[in-house]
Amino acid sequence: MSINSGKTQPSKLKRRLSSASDLIAAGLAAPDDQPELEAVATEFAIGISDHLAAAMPGSAAISAQYLPQRAELITTPAELDDPISDEAYTPVKGIVHRYPDRLLFKVASACAVYCRYCFRREMIGPGTGILSADEINAALDYVRNAPHVREVILTGGDPLILSARQLDDILEKIETIPHIKIMRIHTRVPIADPSRITGDILNILSRKKPIVMALHVNHADEFTPAVIEKLAALRQAGCLLLSQSVLLRGVNDNADVLENLFRTCLEHGIKPYYIHHPDLARGTGHFRLPISTGMAIMKQLQGRLSGIAQASYMLDIPGGFGKIPLHEGNVRMLAHGRYEITDYKGGRHIYCDDLPLRD
Repeated sequence: MSINSGKTQPSKLKRRLSSASDLIAAGLAAPDDQPELEAVATEFAIGISDHLAAAMPGSAAISAQYLPQRAELITTPAELDDPISDEAYTPVKGIVHRYPDRLLFKVASACAVYCRYCFRREMIGPGTGILSADEINAALDYVRNAPHVREVILTGGDPLILSARQLDDILEKIETIPHIKIMRIHTRVPIADPSRITGDILNILSRKKPIVMALHVNHADEFTPAVIEKLAALRQAGCLLLSQSVLLRGVNDNADVLENLFRTCLEHGIKPYYIHHPDLARGTGHFRLPISTGMAIMKQLQGRLSGIAQASYMLDIPGGFGKIPLHEGNVRMLAHGRYEITDYKGGRHIYCDDLPLRD
């Protein structure tokens, strides 16, 4: 599949490109690619904001994260619909409670944009929407009745697709729960569709209890002037900004690229937090690389960056055993591409690199 690298025509852009025809009309794909693009779209959602579409002709790193590829139709036996076992830790709809002191509140099942490597790609997409009022109340009741939980993490999908009224209502109700000390929002919106960060949203984010915002960003090219403006506004609103990235073959699997990313994050008030090893989601093998390669890249960054610029290289162990940092203390290579991983409880798990054959 060829991707058209010509200049995008802004007059042809809609707020979000969501079909093969949209991509071709915007100059981001060639007409000959339409059958393959439509085949991908039958399996996985397409969603590209006008902001991203305008940035893509100048950045292969941005294009690779959002433009559908034929490789998404290739799956391997190890790939899973629910690679980190969210469902097994869902006591009520919308809640994922894997760790004692914190939980996920999946308020929405849709996103403003759709990343091609998403680990929840089987669960999100157009038409999935947000939780109903009754479902939100049931989820909040669960939080109220879990006094050992100190932190609620709004995620999805993307919580910042909610209207200002919906977001304010949910945050207000969480904020009144005495044992909740921190509210966290995991989002791609400020990076991928910054126009959604309106004055109303910024006012809502300025609250008595701290809001930590984990921003999904993978490459320094994503820091456009519009993004930088919104990051400053989020800091002014009182949000503590962290970054979450994914180590992606062909996008940022290079120590120099990651150094630039992490330095750029700090420059704009974002603490580099996690860089994830790609999960075993269906049709994402072309983004994965060996764990040993990822560890070698991260080792190169030691000494080149100060501690505040270092992100932790993380694996969410398949089966729902939680996240663990990938370093020599937790990873033992058994054979080429085969590892013993020790989780935070001391449990040991076998993990194998799952890399599809390449052209």
